Amino acid sequence: MQHVERELTEYVKLCDAKGQLNPNAIGYAKKPIIECNLTGNFMRKKKWNYWCVFGDEIVFSATICHLDYAALCFVYFLNYETQRFFEKTVMVPYSRNLRLSESVLDSSHFHTSDIFVHSTFEKGNTRLVVSIPDFDGEKLHASLSIAHPAEMESLNVVVPWNRQTFQFTAKHHALPTNGTVQIGPTRYDFDEMDSFSVLDYGRGVWPRTTVWNWGMASQRSLGKVIGLNFGGKWTDGTGMTENAFFVNGRMTKISEDVIFRYDKKDFKKPWLIHTKLTDDVKLTFTPFYERVSKSDARLVKSEVHQLFGYYNGYVRYADGKKLKIHQLLGSAEEHYAKW
Repeated sequence: MQHVERELTEYVKLCDAKGQLNPNAIGYAKKPIIECNLTGNFMRKKKWNYWCVFGDEIVFSATICHLDYAALCFVYFLNYETQRFFEKTVMVPYSRNLRLSESVLDSSHFHTSDIFVHSTFEKGNTRLVVSIPDFDGEKLHASLSIAHPAEMESLNVVVPWNRQTFQFTAKHHALPTNGTVQIGPTRYDFDEMDSFSVLDYGRGVWPRTTVWNWGMASQRSLGKVIGLNFGGKWTDGTGMTENAFFVNGRMTKISEDVIFRYDKKDFKKPWLIHTKLTDDVKLTFTPFYERVSKSDARLVKSEVHQLFGYYNGYVRYADGKKLKIHQLLGSAEEHYAKW
């Protein structure tokens, strides 16, 4: 019999008064009902808000990250057809010019003379504004309206390594998005019928070194709006996973571990992504572009291989029926961090 994770249905605080993991918070929820009251644990707390927006012509992403001793912001875009790619990264000491909230949908911002990222949630919508005066030699300005329909479910999971190291991850998929991204004279328009955002919200106390896989997609396909979310390595052995899929706003949680099989010598070869013991998830991910991001500072060392491509195969509902996945645009990554 498969392990079944505990579902949370009432608001709960992530930490106790000592800054350790609150046992009552361990589980998953379909709504963002976990309050991330992180305290203490200096140098080990990690917080981030990652937005990824899939449009007709480009994927656009903006991230604010606080490592406890440094604040980091990066913005990138990829044109599917031309494969023009550019990424801008800014790091500043400690938490100057930064705000990250304890609740998933509350406002956040990061600003310096080089970059401005601001998200504001009000009346069921996030307004995401990004401005960069020099983005590959051109000015970038993005103004996006991201909807959070009240009936839409999301994946909110508390992953326990132990009482001292733990992570709350919230993955909000297939959020309808309107707006524009302008880079120099070129303007890209996003329409909520075919443009969808993904929010990856993370708050936790991490070990010094970690490795993870993450695969995701949010697209309209075969008459349905489908979201995929799979994680590997970092949740192994914890009793919790970040594995789920979404169909028209409804989530099917997968408690089984998911295995990522890929060639580390050539990340652009097809990936196989499947459940460990059953055939509830059986997907092939075929990349068409590889984003590589490396940093090697005194306290921070990381290497990210994020691939963009297409998912094919199937996932299985709880009643045993299969959901066909056909040419679903998304990404898959390997991330090593020493932080």
